[in-house]
Amino acid sequence: MTTGADVTPAGSRPGAGPSPAEALRLYESMVLIRRVEERLRDDSAAGKLPGAVHLYIGEEAVAAGVCAHLGDRDYATSTHRGHGHFVAKGGDVRAMMAEIWAKREGICQGMGGSMHVADIAKGILGANGIVGAGLSIATGAGFGAKLDGDGKVAVCFFGDGASNQGVLMETLNLSALWQLPVIFVCENNGFSEFTPSAQVTAGRIADRARAFSVPAAEVDGNDVTDVWRAAGEAVRRARDGGGPSFIEARTYRLQGHFEAEAFVLGTGRYREEDEIEAWRERDPIARFRSALVSAGTASGADLDRIEAGVRDRVADAVAYAEAGRPADPELAGTLMFAPAAGTPGEA
Repeated sequence: MTTGADVTPAGSRPGAGPSPAEALRLYESMVLIRRVEERLRDDSAAGKLPGAVHLYIGEEAVAAGVCAHLGDRDYATSTHRGHGHFVAKGGDVRAMMAEIWAKREGICQGMGGSMHVADIAKGILGANGIVGAGLSIATGAGFGAKLDGDGKVAVCFFGDGASNQGVLMETLNLSALWQLPVIFVCENNGFSEFTPSAQVTAGRIADRARAFSVPAAEVDGNDVTDVWRAAGEAVRRARDGGGPSFIEARTYRLQGHFEAEAFVLGTGRYREEDEIEAWRERDPIARFRSALVSAGTASGADLDRIEAGVRDRVADAVAYAEAGRPADPELAGTLMFAPAAGTPGEA
């Protein structure tokens, strides 16, 4: 794939970038993810959240670039670092924030928390705290989509750590054999929790797909246009019956593995500040903003207005979450088990 932001109107040439309207939607999607995550970062540090959060800051271009091609009927599975995928896929930001605050108004009634946000109505089949668990869920959804025959696709977001799980080989095998409309998106952010990927991952991750003759693209995960192009090709292929695709997006998380990691690491460290700052210079939002202005797609004032609208949305979502009712622990039994025949609450 090419690199470098390109906002040429779609259709003007092979491999064209997004149209101006699409480009602005991509920018808004990335900014919304970033502002949500920054607020969660700050509220976690202030002790306002009831649980841990794994933030997506720095990786926004992957979720935005892929989900721009998906509709509500398409499926997506996510990871413990799943807020960005939820937001980019069109999930309700208010309901997600309420979920993270453990409120009844949350998308899972406050019982799932940060690592389990889901919205079936939007095709969001759930974030997941188990490494690689979304792979089999997305493949099953892809099998269902193929049986339906109506052009739906399933996307699985997973990390470089999950690329070493056996379930990846199983799902690539089945998806290739049965030509399922599944897009595997590996967000290679360089670390498996606190361990550099180079120490635990052999070879090139995209080659795992090539071994099964699955088309694979390796892209700059901090270039939303590069991601958008690769995802567009993969989604078109899947909708047209061409089977699965694999995208390895090389990116970087600017935050820690999770926001309370200092309590785990103590004085230890697994990366240097110089490395973080080098990646901060490749911030996907700043890069795309500069490209939009340079191309004449939008002025700085236009983009500032988008940012202002996003800030208002995030503030509203947090206020909604803070005003919500605490989750009902009695729901645990109801949500885990179906009622016995003849008991109250039977469907």
